[in-house]
Amino acid sequence: MTGMDLSKKKILVTGADGFIGSHLVEHLVAQGFDVRAFVLYNSFNTWGWLDHASPEVRRSIEVIAGDIRDPYGVKAAMRGCDVVLHLAALIAIPYSYHSPDTYVDTNVKGTLNIVQAARELGIERVVHTSTSEVYGTALFVPITEDHPLQGQSPYSASKIGADQIALSFFSSFETPVTVIRPFNTYGPRQSARAVIPTIITQIASGMREIKLGATHPTRDFNFVKDTVRGFVSVAESDAAVGQIVNVASNFEISIADTAVLIAEAMSADVEFVCDAERLRPEASEVERLFGSYSKALKLTGWQPEYGGGEGFRRGLSETAEWFTNPANLAMYKAGQYNI
Repeated sequence: MTGMDLSKKKILVTGADGFIGSHLVEHLVAQGFDVRAFVLYNSFNTWGWLDHASPEVRRSIEVIAGDIRDPYGVKAAMRGCDVVLHLAALIAIPYSYHSPDTYVDTNVKGTLNIVQAARELGIERVVHTSTSEVYGTALFVPITEDHPLQGQSPYSASKIGADQIALSFFSSFETPVTVIRPFNTYGPRQSARAVIPTIITQIASGMREIKLGATHPTRDFNFVKDTVRGFVSVAESDAAVGQIVNVASNFEISIADTAVLIAEAMSADVEFVCDAERLRPEASEVERLFGSYSKALKLTGWQPEYGGGEGFRRGLSETAEWFTNPANLAMYKAGQYNI
């Protein structure tokens, strides 16, 4: 398998202040790579989760604050880089019902800013982050990259648009773009708008009645360590350029069964109740996700280390351990529904 040697490249990570982005930055630094982190500008001068990275990681990276919606700032951040790992996005589905316009600005136009600058600057590799949500409810399983796209929420529709913008630059200008499509990533530092942290933080806060939305849908959960390895594998792979690559665990489990496994991992005697506020419009809810990683394995050699039921239990245990640390738990509002 021919590929790019990332150790000789300068790598920009957009969305480096977020959940997956911060883990990715730490992983790249641990590999000895030269990393520039693009974080969302704010008047508090916070770098999101990178504020909580080790002093060694913070010393090793160059941090640029800006806004993915601003083409000038994006191009300035990309100048001098060889590889761009583009994660910056708005991702909460319920918030996309509330504010869809900002999803188009951030996800579609933000991605356009990346690939336009990549074309002008001659960037050697762009990895654009998609999501399994673009598939909608599975029409067949396991879901391959050839599955039809179904925009069942404004978030999903914006990501379909972003993916197509990215791929159009490969087709039109041979901009070296790869689309990585992670299924449901979970792990330490994830926002409580996602289901696994929602359950863990409620249990860790001593609640005995755990509020959930729909519990019958199935998901294909990826532990964040697997997801970040997927980014590196895809970035290194020459064969993946111009391709869409799923990063999945090839395992599906219902939200109800996930909740039971979390309670077991935390030795908690709890009751799960449906909170109507957390239910999504019926036709918008993705009922089933179960992904194939065969293309990732073939093109890049990647496969999950936390796949299957046993791997999921290990990942949940590591995640619960992080969240139950009082200092970490204190950063979450466990009793409040996060959109």
